[in-house]
Amino acid sequence: MSDNVHVISAAMIPFGKHRSSSYVGLAVPPLIDALREGGVEKSDIDAVFVGHSYGGMMTGQRICKEIGLGTIPTVNVDNACSSGATAMHQAWSAIREGVIDVAVVIGVEKLTQFGGGTLPLSPEDREVKQGIIMPAVYAMRATRYLYDTDATAEDLALVSVKARKHGALNPFAQFQKEVTVDEVLQARPVADPFTLLMCCPTGDGAAVVVLASDRARAKLDRSPSIRVAASVLHSGHVAEGFRDMTKPEISYDSARDAYAQAGIEPKDLDMIELHDAFSIAELIYYEAFGLAERGHGADLIRDGRTTFGGDVVVNPSGGLLSKGHPVGASGVAQIAEAYWQLTGQAGRRQIDDAKWAMTHVTGGGTAGLDHGACTIHIFEGAR
Repeated sequence: MSDNVHVISAAMIPFGKHRSSSYVGLAVPPLIDALREGGVEKSDIDAVFVGHSYGGMMTGQRICKEIGLGTIPTVNVDNACSSGATAMHQAWSAIREGVIDVAVVIGVEKLTQFGGGTLPLSPEDREVKQGIIMPAVYAMRATRYLYDTDATAEDLALVSVKARKHGALNPFAQFQKEVTVDEVLQARPVADPFTLLMCCPTGDGAAVVVLASDRARAKLDRSPSIRVAASVLHSGHVAEGFRDMTKPEISYDSARDAYAQAGIEPKDLDMIELHDAFSIAELIYYEAFGLAERGHGADLIRDGRTTFGGDVVVNPSGGLLSKGHPVGASGVAQIAEAYWQLTGQAGRRQIDDAKWAMTHVTGGGTAGLDHGACTIHIFEGAR
């Protein structure tokens, strides 16, 4: 068993509309870059874990064969929006258990294949049969939250403004232009109270990280690297009938367990990359992560406490709202951001003296569950 697991390199491509690219074409460039940066030869790799939701059969094998990487275990992981982060959890578990020493984690998705609109959900789900789509789910959550608290549509707009401000500093973000509160509020309506700029864009993208055990890290002589202090994967609570949509139990429980595993508290975090598929999510997750009391998430965005110079920088990459959300790639891209921030390689969006980072992604809207999956990782920078 390895005492620690380390992220020793990261790479990604800019998220956006890559209509002429295949899954292989999206993933191979960052795969090559991550291996080169980590000083990793193909012979060093013990396993590859690939997160995607719509790539079809053997996506990982199709990617790996392009660089002549064969024979080793290649595992494809589908866990909806949590696919890439779940692939990371599987890789971490294998190294921790001493089964392997070096793992490559790939997250990749090509959503332009659907031609636009909302993402297809399982036709077997009873709520999907009735016409439910993800913007409607989050819109109901937002409507209830605004009713129960003093939060307003302007607070939802502030989340989008912050996301775009951060994204303007990120060359990998799908949107790199700042917006104002008025622009957000006056954008095209999507699902009340959301306008278009309160919803994450679909697109294509890929990200890759390389993990190593203590032994492999020493052998590869890799510096800088970051330590995986916690890796938690939960599936959702099963409950029929009434559910409080403003309290996602799966994220509350996952955060609690991650803090315990890492031995830290919310106040120790310097940055968080969270699943802001819609602007209301950020306010609710402030509360789930212990950054604010129930019903007071809006206070943080109003007071500027979750941007540069505040208590903790939330989504320095621009988050899903600005960076984009190619489903299977998002969780790995969050980890890449944590790696760059904790090793001082984040460029114009660098957080001063960042030591602790958390990434969070949920996956799947399924009847009877608060979410299908939630994966949280906590990372510690080099001491």
